[in-house]
Amino acid sequence: MTPPVVTGTSDTKDARNVFALRDFHPFEAFGARFLYMVPSAGIFRMDECGRAILDALEAGPRHQDDLVEKLNDRFAVDRVLETIEELTEIRAIGGPDAPKDEAPNDLPPADFPLNTMVLNVTNKCNLACTYCYEYGEDKIVDTQYGNQPKFMSEDTAEESVEFLLKQSGGQPRAHLTFFGGETLLNFPVLQKTVAYARRRAAEEAKTITFSLTTNATLLKPEIIRWLADNDVGVTVSIDGPKPVQDGLRVFHNGRGTYDVVLPKIKELIATHRSRPIGARVTLTQKNLNVLEIYRHLTDELGFREVGLAPVTTQEHRDYAITPDSKDAMLQQFEELADEWLEHALRDEHHGFTNVTDTIEEIHKGVSKAYGCGAGLGLLGVATDGDVSLCHRFAGSPEHTIGTVADGVDREKQEQFLVDHHIAEKTDCHTCWARPICSGGCYHEAHVQYGDSSHANLHYCTWVRSWTHTCLEIYGALAEKNPKFLERYDA
Repeated sequence: MTPPVVTGTSDTKDARNVFALRDFHPFEAFGARFLYMVPSAGIFRMDECGRAILDALEAGPRHQDDLVEKLNDRFAVDRVLETIEELTEIRAIGGPDAPKDEAPNDLPPADFPLNTMVLNVTNKCNLACTYCYEYGEDKIVDTQYGNQPKFMSEDTAEESVEFLLKQSGGQPRAHLTFFGGETLLNFPVLQKTVAYARRRAAEEAKTITFSLTTNATLLKPEIIRWLADNDVGVTVSIDGPKPVQDGLRVFHNGRGTYDVVLPKIKELIATHRSRPIGARVTLTQKNLNVLEIYRHLTDELGFREVGLAPVTTQEHRDYAITPDSKDAMLQQFEELADEWLEHALRDEHHGFTNVTDTIEEIHKGVSKAYGCGAGLGLLGVATDGDVSLCHRFAGSPEHTIGTVADGVDREKQEQFLVDHHIAEKTDCHTCWARPICSGGCYHEAHVQYGDSSHANLHYCTWVRSWTHTCLEIYGALAEKNPKFLERYDA
């Protein structure tokens, strides 16, 4: 037990000395038992006395004197009393009628700084991926016949940079990521924007870092060299080996893309050495061989990092992942997680970012009031300069909260923050995984339920199982290689 020890007790059998289990999730690693506290997201390692007290309370509330009597053949009385105090202090136990701990319903300040701006430099794409949330059957913005320009202008991009610099407040660093459509269709504006942003950030005594997402079809040697020279992080959208990639990620004429992108990706990875090149995989019912996909992208293509995400779509689509397939997918995720742990115990890198990202959140004690930073520390900008909750909502009037020219509409932003707070998601209030999940992705909720504030109930079991797996990994590292976790302190 790590909390400070507070001693003292009462000999009278009053209600104050009756204890029951409170809101936590237990997990074990290498024989050690840990508690993941809800909603604080704190993690505590139990000693033998703490474990014995919690076990004794499994059957229901007990008086302190009863606990002492039950355990006095194993532990000294003072030890039991001290441990009860410690468990009470961390809120692992408490009065049977004590109110449930909830995340405070406090809104962030109106001047909460913008950390990341996603610039949708085009809403056009040279591919016709069946499952695409932007152009497919579940799209929420008419990118083909809508009124927004197909390409962001240089002037709008520069206004967006000024918006980022202003909205980032006193922060010395901010991040700008370029998105599409296919981002590289507007490469000239991308080039000019990086140069402009770097100059303006220097004038403001700030630093802006850059990244982009691309389908890799338009990569050329000169573009790759520019990305490397300008230290632009690159994530490639790719779904796996040739049969997988060519099954859904196709050109408008139906031709597969694998043979086109393969040499371009290899050149990118060989040339761009300043930042790890990552792959972003969309998993569908038609491509669920997670292990094969991961092995191909890392071992054969050379990606340093790979993140895998289930498709965002309605359940009746033929590429929607079925409940049984979700279970099989989770099993493969867990196999990769075991690999990740084996590497971490040896102080070696493993590229499965689904584990890396969750472990970092666990280590930092993240307890989310919101599913993500959208609408707050992260905003998306459409091609016409409208500011949306995130890049997935870019161009949607319903989810627009300002413009780069006029700034954020604080009333609309505040209403969004009220509606999407975890306190408003009653379905989440009894879930132990809510500090990490907080209801999930707003865009996923909008597609699935028609309401971005709805909890993603269709993935609750998945989230709890995956979070438990990552907690076990964290506990294992805490026991066998705690120094590895120091990399997440920054």
